[in-house]
Amino acid sequence: MAAAGGRAVTLLRVMLGVRQLGPTAAREWGARLSSLFDCQRRCVSCFAGAAFSGPRLASASRHHGQSSALDCFLGLSQPDSSLTSRPPGVSMHRDEQDLLLVHRPDMPENPRVLRVVLLGAPNAGKSTLSNQLLGRKVFPVSKKVHTTRCQALGVITEKEAQVILLDTPGLISPVKQKRHHLELSLLEDPWKSMESADLVVVLVDVSDKWTRNQLSPQVLQCLTQFSQVPSVLVMNKVDCLKQKSVLLELTAALTEGVVNGKELKMRQALRSQPGTPCPSPAAKGPNTQSVGGPQRIGWPHFREIFMLSALSQEDVKTLKHYLLAQARPGPWEFHSGVLTSQTPEEICANIIREKLLEHLPQEMPYSVQQRTVMWEEGPSGELVIEQKLLVPKESHVRILIGPKGHLISQIAQEVSRDLMDIFLCDVRLRLIVKLLK
Repeated sequence: MAAAGGRAVTLLRVMLGVRQLGPTAAREWGARLSSLFDCQRRCVSCFAGAAFSGPRLASASRHHGQSSALDCFLGLSQPDSSLTSRPPGVSMHRDEQDLLLVHRPDMPENPRVLRVVLLGAPNAGKSTLSNQLLGRKVFPVSKKVHTTRCQALGVITEKEAQVILLDTPGLISPVKQKRHHLELSLLEDPWKSMESADLVVVLVDVSDKWTRNQLSPQVLQCLTQFSQVPSVLVMNKVDCLKQKSVLLELTAALTEGVVNGKELKMRQALRSQPGTPCPSPAAKGPNTQSVGGPQRIGWPHFREIFMLSALSQEDVKTLKHYLLAQARPGPWEFHSGVLTSQTPEEICANIIREKLLEHLPQEMPYSVQQRTVMWEEGPSGELVIEQKLLVPKESHVRILIGPKGHLISQIAQEVSRDLMDIFLCDVRLRLIVKLLK
């Protein structure tokens, strides 16, 4: 079966020119990420221990390194061109972040730009993919749905190309938005993003047997309404598939047998795979709705297909190179030192909410209210944060604190580690759990 699956993937790549690197085993990427974080923690600890002086703007290097973009355009330091490009950090100070966002872009002579919208059902892996493309974790990620509550923006800048990523909430129906009392932004933001998009990346979780056989009606409706915007398909979480031959069936269904204007000879390819059922692009699922006329389950206008694991840096690199290559001639929108448009406080609140979703049971994390009561720079340049977590029930207080305070301590430690990698400084975070009155 494994050999048959390998032949299936090979056939698919030949037919489609699919831009895929082999799925990376969980142990491999886990070890790689662990090694990366260990290295970053050691570097950050050494860096934060140095002594600094001078006014805040004149000492931006203490937060972003000696070659920070903020220092560069202030004329305080010059980058070392011999160093490999690394994604910039985010300032812990809102005024520095705001200054960087409004500063005139330091674009080259022939700049290129591309605005990319990531669309998909809730929990398809959009934020995970965005973080991997950016090179730093600036968007919250959780196994629970609706982790991303509103549109967030990330920026990739390499050489003359700038790619602006719009990480949207998972597309939901108005019925679900009302039923679960979700923010209106979950319903509206994906549609607003499409109005300024140059390219749409549609994510499908191929490990979810219940939803992977068709695009959601909301995604199809969005693609139909903005059919003039080029789109590509990303089949995510392929590392979770035991039988890779399933990718053939899914490709036929999700593209209706057409990619980049060319009809796929999928039936002939599948015929060579013993025991593999032949897909029917016209098949109708139970949740299929009429979108712009005939009922459909796929989109026949994708220009490219990528099969990857968003957790794998190597897999995502192929997609990143493609996006940079698609950038069109035009002025940059941001300085090269901008990584995200979020404020430092928003990043912190989102990472805390991610950990709450990860550690708390069922619907409980959705009822937690967050209030930042302290955000200041400590005497050694560290970031000191204090945030209150307000919960509606006494039982929730006990659950969130955990036995002997272990759970809330673990959440604070995990958040601090993530924020250190974003702000490039030591972080001291205190979380206080209170009953909402």
